[in-house]
Amino acid sequence: MNIDLIINNIYLLPDTSKELLKQSITEVQCKKGHILLKADTIEKNIYFIKKGIARAYSHKPDTEITFWFGKEGDTIISMKSYIANLKGYENIELLEDCELYELKAENLQRLFETDIYIANFGRRFAEKELIKTEERLISRQVRTATERYKELLKNSPDIVQRVQLGHIASYLGITQVSLSRIRAEIR
Repeated sequence: MNIDLIINNIYLLPDTSKELLKQSITEVQCKKGHILLKADTIEKNIYFIKKGIARAYSHKPDTEITFWFGKEGDTIISMKSYIANLKGYENIELLEDCELYELKAENLQRLFETDIYIANFGRRFAEKELIKTEERLISRQVRTATERYKELLKNSPDIVQRVQLGHIASYLGITQVSLSRIRAEIR
């Protein structure tokens, strides 16, 4: 997905502001398995996925809990680092070789101070991230695992094709055996 489309999906900027923002963005490539963001560190970069897929997870004793998947067009960010300059709690692992757009948070903060349109882009970006987080939280609290799996199939069917079942089961908060039962029931 190209950077213009990603930016436009967040907030429509005037051409001059968009070009100014794009001057601070570089393309990077990372291999499958790379840990892009690490828990307990202050992350200084924001990434937009051009190509590939990633997951966010936290460690628990004897397991990892996956709580987010990102794919083309999605943002990879530690909101805690971005907003409060504090150590994040998540690890972001690339599940495929990825092409990413990288934006240094300090450059974005400088742009906020000089361009009202980019400042509004940042506000809209944070609002959209908050809504996504709220939706995940509410879904996890009020929907059954079967309902959450059906929602995943409906909203992101490619994730089921591209991500290991163990990660999907973790995301749903169930075992792989339970996920196999749900998949059999749906067929």
